[in-house]
Amino acid sequence: MSTLDDWTAALCAELGIEPTEGSQRTVLDLARVVAHAVDRPAAPVTAYFVGMAVGRGAAMAEATGKASRLADRWSADH
Repeated sequence: MSTLDDWTAALCAELGIEPTEGSQRTVLDLARVVAHAVDRPAAPVTAYFVGMAVGRGAAMAEATGKASRLADRWSADH
């Protein structure tokens, strides 16, 4: 396992949540898109709010898809 894998497992255990299959890669991909299309500091903020949406019942794929599409439009509009 990598340091990131170890950290993710420890963090999820500490927070009392189960890591979902592919969630680590999904969050990293989203952060990359947002950092490049919007602004670097927007990446962790976006990950936080997507996590809140998922915690409130949104599907992860839906929430990350919406955020990615917004970031794509953002770079074209701003």
